[in-house]
Amino acid sequence: MKPGVALPNVTFRTRVRDDSIDGPNPFRWQDVTTDDLFKGKRVILFSLPGAFTPTCSTYQLPGFEKNAEAFREQGIDAIYCLSVNDSFVMNQWAKAQDLQNVSVIPDGSGEFTRRVGMLVAKDNLGFGMRSWRYAAIINDGEVEAWFEEPGICDNHDEDPYGESSPENVLDYLKSKKEQAAA
Repeated sequence: MKPGVALPNVTFRTRVRDDSIDGPNPFRWQDVTTDDLFKGKRVILFSLPGAFTPTCSTYQLPGFEKNAEAFREQGIDAIYCLSVNDSFVMNQWAKAQDLQNVSVIPDGSGEFTRRVGMLVAKDNLGFGMRSWRYAAIINDGEVEAWFEEPGICDNHDEDPYGESSPENVLDYLKSKKEQAAA
């Protein structure tokens, strides 16, 4: 994806809490579209290979969560974490990470990830098809800035991490704000 390109129109299948449902699993299906998430907002979208995996759970997701206020100060309205995992997994991961500031997006079928050109095979790790690691600043549904890890390919021997880090995205936003003020 390049700056100026609109995100694909995709519907995500999510599970949301519904207190009108009795029993131990008070959740219902709710479709959420790309427009629902991105239209009229300036957001950070970051994607990673999988929920509960080491780099994703130790650095990337916690870093975006911890820096949420700093991102808001740079004009960011929301922070979304997307992975090619189903809604059940993403909801449990959000709960395990005690997320307050980052919302998770399940791309269970990989449709969004495929359409933005980031779907890769990770069969060498037993994962199947997953997302290559990236981050983006999305302004009203259009890519403003794109941060992609180098070396995108199927069954990569490593899991590069740096370009899509929260620190790198925050540095970019601060630099852009300073340039606008000058």
